[in-house]
Amino acid sequence: MTQSDSYGVNEPSARHHTYFVDEAHSHGRLDAFLTRHLPSVSRSRIKTLIESGRVTVDGAAAKPSSRVRRGQRVEVDVPSPSRPRLQAESIPLDIVFEDDHLMVINKPPGMAVHPGAGRMQGTLASAILSRIPQLAGVGEPDRPGIVHRLDKDTSGLLVVAKTLPAYSALQTQVKARTVNRRYLALVHGQVQQAEGAIAARIGRHPRHRTKMAVTPGGREAVTRYRVVERFQLFTLVEADLVTGRMHQIRVHFAHIGHPIVGDRQYGGRRETLGLSRQALHAWKLQFTHPHTGRAVATDAPLPDDFAQVLRQLRAGAEGSPRPPRRGRR
Repeated sequence: MTQSDSYGVNEPSARHHTYFVDEAHSHGRLDAFLTRHLPSVSRSRIKTLIESGRVTVDGAAAKPSSRVRRGQRVEVDVPSPSRPRLQAESIPLDIVFEDDHLMVINKPPGMAVHPGAGRMQGTLASAILSRIPQLAGVGEPDRPGIVHRLDKDTSGLLVVAKTLPAYSALQTQVKARTVNRRYLALVHGQVQQAEGAIAARIGRHPRHRTKMAVTPGGREAVTRYRVVERFQLFTLVEADLVTGRMHQIRVHFAHIGHPIVGDRQYGGRRETLGLSRQALHAWKLQFTHPHTGRAVATDAPLPDDFAQVLRQLRAGAEGSPRPPRRGRR
């Protein structure tokens, strides 16, 4: 299969896709063919696109059950989803660092970074827009100034640009992997190695579209880690993102058999220690200031729910083996 996509590749927001069927996909159903090659678009929506005439095979309309043959040209127009205009909301922000060019925010758990499906209010984006209305023109319309994101239930640090030059420079640093992002995570089980790296490609889950998974066809993903503290049934680790894939730390630790405590999406029905979210906190963030060229290093203490779980484990795990104290890396 070869493809030519306009306005993006394999994304539901892209306008036009052109595919040429190869032998491996010949004689399969049209809806199945598109479901495979547009993994971010649901099967039901693909059926609707075909039935509404937005899909053609060699220039002609087709049915979802139509069989495709080698060499045929399949074209699909996927309308860009309409996005409601972001509304400013007066929500308090925990600002760790701020100047005329940027600010670093300590996001609480439970707050979405930007609007999503069924979630338009109470986001970090709305809070930022309320505090600095002029950021509406910096970055994407529903993510004013936001350079990188955190999952809704992950707490901790992220950087927001106040100007277009700062936004561009910080995004360049993220892509060049020069932004240092370190997390604390409490995972299930005893992580045997004191430190190591998880290198496993991550892509969209083949069956559950809202999940990510380790898959051979995914994008390169690398997470470095070191053990901070051991308990009888759990391990506190520091994770350092080398790449920044969606749900990367959560997927990687689940992949090696040590899912994050409280992660119902990737951890299954395991003990949550009373947490209503995953025990994952972005506690250190370091980057080069886009205007001064100096290093900016910030950190954020653990939120109360995470800290309380560690206090309980320490109170009940006296005498458990602990790693020797080490200097900073």
